[in-house]
Amino acid sequence: MYRKLTALIAVFALSTLACGINVPKPPQPGPDVTEKIQVDYPDTDEITLKLKFGAGKLTLNPGAATLTEGTATYNYDQFKPEINVNDGNVEIRIGDGNFNGIPAFDGLKNEWDLKLGDQPMNLSIESGAYDGIFELGGLALTRLDISDGASNTNVSFSEPNPVEMSTFTYSSGASDVKLTGLSNANFSLLDFSAGAGDYTLDFSGELQRDASVKVESGLSNLIIIVPEGIHAVVTVEGGLSNVNAVSGWERSGNDYQQEGEGPTLTFVIEMGAGNLTLAH
Repeated sequence: MYRKLTALIAVFALSTLACGINVPKPPQPGPDVTEKIQVDYPDTDEITLKLKFGAGKLTLNPGAATLTEGTATYNYDQFKPEINVNDGNVEIRIGDGNFNGIPAFDGLKNEWDLKLGDQPMNLSIESGAYDGIFELGGLALTRLDISDGASNTNVSFSEPNPVEMSTFTYSSGASDVKLTGLSNANFSLLDFSAGAGDYTLDFSGELQRDASVKVESGLSNLIIIVPEGIHAVVTVEGGLSNVNAVSGWERSGNDYQQEGEGPTLTFVIEMGAGNLTLAH
């Protein structure tokens, strides 16, 4: 009898407490707002442009007469972009930059359509779950860093980078990512790390110098495309990866090699599990 009474009191207390809690309503989208974004080149020898973007769609292209120019369209106040300039460091971000704290809701719109200028710069892109379309061909990028959550991203280098890029880092969650024209990026090191997902790394373009590629991924489908005629050496490490190498790749243990002339691409690929395809 005592246990039944105690349980009844507990249920009553929880019910009373629940009635006193005000559950916040999800945010409601407002009307679309389109703002112009334009940032002139800082008067410094070294420029770093950081883009901190949340959920939505981000489009980048060359062709700006300034460091960057374009538009931001949004329908939620916290997506209003902010621009901060500190000497050669330029940051464009949504709200307070804490995009992981912005709740999801139906009807959300957050779209940036930006062009970048052709002067040498370090470029950093940080985002959450989003769609990204980046055409970076011909831009003078001295360093490139991209990090995102679950994303659908296409990064293309349709023309050669006119300056040497020290490092290109790409860090992603469970995503669908395609990188094309990578030989045009003119990097010394490509460091690609990702979780589960589908990833294509296409090294078409003009390879101007020896370059190293490090890939770490979880359970994923990974396609490495190296055009015929480019000398490439691939070492596969990790667990239960299934490797499919098309004709032209010679295998020796965990190493694969494609004969070619000129600079060499050297790969170290570590996969937890999944499928790796070496193609042309």
